Amino acid sequence: MSWLEIGAVVLAALWAGGINTLVGSGTLVTFPTLLVLGVPPLTANISNSIGLVAGGISGTIGYLPEMKGLGRKVLQLVPMSIIGAIIGALLLLVLPAAAFAAIVPALIALGILLVVLGPRLSAWSKRRHREGAEIPAWRVVALMAGVLLAGVYGGYFGAAQGVILIGLLSALSTERLQALNGLKNVLATIANAVSSLVFIIVEPDLVDWRIAGLVAIGAIIGGGLGARFGRRLHPNALRAVIVVVGVVGLVKFVLFP
Repeated sequence: MSWLEIGAVVLAALWAGGINTLVGSGTLVTFPTLLVLGVPPLTANISNSIGLVAGGISGTIGYLPEMKGLGRKVLQLVPMSIIGAIIGALLLLVLPAAAFAAIVPALIALGILLVVLGPRLSAWSKRRHREGAEIPAWRVVALMAGVLLAGVYGGYFGAAQGVILIGLLSALSTERLQALNGLKNVLATIANAVSSLVFIIVEPDLVDWRIAGLVAIGAIIGGGLGARFGRRLHPNALRAVIVVVGVVGLVKFVLFP
């Protein structure tokens, strides 16, 4: 790997760490970047997931002040993320590589679509939060089930997992959006960490530790910066980066496998 390629991976991971903290679509930056550099899809996905854990931790720490009073909800939802991530990671390893190659383009396209629709989702979430209604039991059950499914998705691929989570939390909870964004960071990071542990234990040969290390370096810096300064950036700028890089990776994956 040349110095230019190393710089590209670290820079992509820095953006991804910040974007994951704010929006939750960082994999759409790092994963396509690794594909463009010629890294095999499964190795790219697994090594990327391991590296991004560091960024998730730094972003989560930065958002802890926003999460006061959410201890009960954390205890309810964290087990769902853990179980879902284990299922998703095992599905990735059990299903044939051809299945992953066939599914990934659809997942990238879905992630790009979710990012493009982000402003509409945010506006809808804000309207719901003005209601301030009590949460009925069915919503709690629905939220737990949704987080479980999001964990499965996160363990399998993970692009836009944060967008899915913030959508679920916003629709089925009444806490402040900034608090929910912090909770989203916790759940996504735990799902990522658990699936990474499964990959390391079950299929260590698929891990490229050089790539994982480079991604971790960039992501931990980006996660910290995202938590501290990210809310000053215009969200459309972040979305533009995700969409452009995601489309490049999608074209490369489909036309130049």
